[in-house]
Amino acid sequence: MTAEWYVLIEEDTRLTERVDRVELKLHRWMLVGTHHIEGDEAQALAAAEDAALNYVPQVIARHAKPGDVPARHALVTRDGEWLVIVRQRHRECHIRVTTARLAHSTEEKEAPPKSLKEMFRNALDSPRPPEKPWAPSGDS
Repeated sequence: MTAEWYVLIEEDTRLTERVDRVELKLHRWMLVGTHHIEGDEAQALAAAEDAALNYVPQVIARHAKPGDVPARHALVTRDGEWLVIVRQRHRECHIRVTTARLAHSTEEKEAPPKSLKEMFRNALDSPRPPEKPWAPSGDS
C-alpha cells in the first residue's frame, strides 16, 4: 500500500455564552478542510505551508471586501504543524494546518433489511443491551 497524504485545516471557532452575568468565550477546533495530496510527504508539507500562508478563515472571508488582505502571523512547530493568527479590522481567527498520512480506511457496511417476521419478533422482544464500549485488549 502506498502512503496517501492529506492536509488538514482546522479553525478555532468561538462561541460566546452569558451565564450569571458572566461572559464565557468557548473555543473549539473544527475540521473545515481535508485535502488529498497527490505525492509524497514533502509535497504534503509544501501544500500545508501554502495553506497556512494563504487560507482565509470563514469568519474573515465572510466580512472581507474585494482587495482586502488580512494580517497573518504563521508559526510552525517542530513537528511541522502550522498555527496561524489571522486578523482583519476587529476580527481575529486562529487556524491550524497539519499533514497526515492515511493509516486506515474501511467502507461502510449496512446490515441486510429485516424481514416482516423479524420486525414483529423484535417488536415483542425487549430491547437489546447496548454494546460494550471499546477498551484496550489487556482489560477485561
